[in-house]
Amino acid sequence: MDAAIAGAVLLGFCEPQMTGLGGDCFVLLSPAGSDDIHALNGSGHAAQHASAENLRAQGHQTVPVASAHAVSVPGAVGAFCQLSQDWGALGLDRVLAPAIHYAEAGVPVAPRVALDWQKDQSRLQTHGLRFFLPEGTAPKAGQMFRAPGQADVLRRIAKNGAKAFYEGEVADDMLQTLRAMGGVHQAEDFASEKPDYTTPISGDYKGTELVEHPPNAQGATAILMLNMLSHFNLDGLDPFGTQRTHIEAEIAKLAYDARNRFIADPRHMAREDYLTDPKTAAALAALVNPASVIRSVDRITETVHKDTIYITVVDKDRMAVSLIYSIFNGFGSGIASEKFGILFQNRGAGFNLTPGHPNELGGGKRPMHTIIPGMLRQNQRVLMPFGVMGGQYQSNGHARFVSNMIDFDMDPQAAIDAPRSFFENGTLNLETGYDPKTAAELTDLGHTVGWADAPIGGAQAIECHASGVLEGASDPRKDGCALGY
Repeated sequence: MDAAIAGAVLLGFCEPQMTGLGGDCFVLLSPAGSDDIHALNGSGHAAQHASAENLRAQGHQTVPVASAHAVSVPGAVGAFCQLSQDWGALGLDRVLAPAIHYAEAGVPVAPRVALDWQKDQSRLQTHGLRFFLPEGTAPKAGQMFRAPGQADVLRRIAKNGAKAFYEGEVADDMLQTLRAMGGVHQAEDFASEKPDYTTPISGDYKGTELVEHPPNAQGATAILMLNMLSHFNLDGLDPFGTQRTHIEAEIAKLAYDARNRFIADPRHMAREDYLTDPKTAAALAALVNPASVIRSVDRITETVHKDTIYITVVDKDRMAVSLIYSIFNGFGSGIASEKFGILFQNRGAGFNLTPGHPNELGGGKRPMHTIIPGMLRQNQRVLMPFGVMGGQYQSNGHARFVSNMIDFDMDPQAAIDAPRSFFENGTLNLETGYDPKTAAELTDLGHTVGWADAPIGGAQAIECHASGVLEGASDPRKDGCALGY
């Protein structure tokens, strides 16, 4: 746990466009000597005075992503402090020391990070420009990035825990910045922010159990997709051929539509187990035609029923941690606090403004989240902590990763390396590893096919073999590595 927290916090400076102290996290963990899996929800709540009605009255149809209205209270810092207290061995002062050092001394910007920084710099605004574009433009690969203000914040957290972040001078800095941008946040919103231990959810896919974090995360969507895929004979198909890609795309259409209708803060969901119920999957899978596309999913599921970092660590005692940590869009809301330069997430954009919807923006609610940590078990033994980054893709990515291994007998690295496809916003996007002939055949089936202009997601995994050997895998699509020591 110490390693996972230390690595995650440091990545907030190595990849500041992806994550940071103003973000949220979700964690699955399996203690040493046990195959039990625990979940911690480190996602923040909306301000108590947040109101969908007020935004509708202002003419908004969705939560504006670059506004203080999209900023939910950062939950990750509280989660890291709780995890350190409950599961750590070294103490926050030692765990945060590397991140403090590099925030102050600087981190050289890596090539992929430089690419993202250039692409997303237009999202930065107000104080965000000063802290993240200090020379007026995105840094190039090899330039140093420093965040001395956030190093100061980490020192305070190392000494006094979460209270140093959610109360006092640091909280005042965040509050004043958000309120100046039109936010309705109050001191009590920050002072009352706490993580929650929750019960993981799971589903079986051909003898392998996929364990996910429950709502408000979207992990149930991955379980739903695998439950739907179990109705098709995938292992007899070409893993990168037309039929496998078509079936997965059709299933994704239906599963994501169901996600958007049902996943929310669990306190506001009518039935939390609807998406993981095999009966739901069977009813939806029956709508998939291997020979044609579903033109529109609008209301179809009602006929059945109403940018991120990931880190995983397994230690010598076989404690396993699966941790995902994000500010949502590239550079989140683009808003940074005036004094310390804490960049705020825009996770509140995960809410909608539909009256009466379970995921309607409301005071004190958690929004639907795209980020999900995963774990696999076989025969009640923890097999693999893993994660797939990539915004909306993550549920599809979990299902594809598991299917690659189970249906097509790939090892973890091959399952990660394999070309990806993803249906989103009306287009079936293919990575360039796909054969153009497959793209043509998918077009003939009725898909609108596009070639992805950037890698689809990223992933890491550690397989815990029964022999005691650990096998790590890391995605070449992003800066990262599988490191044993």
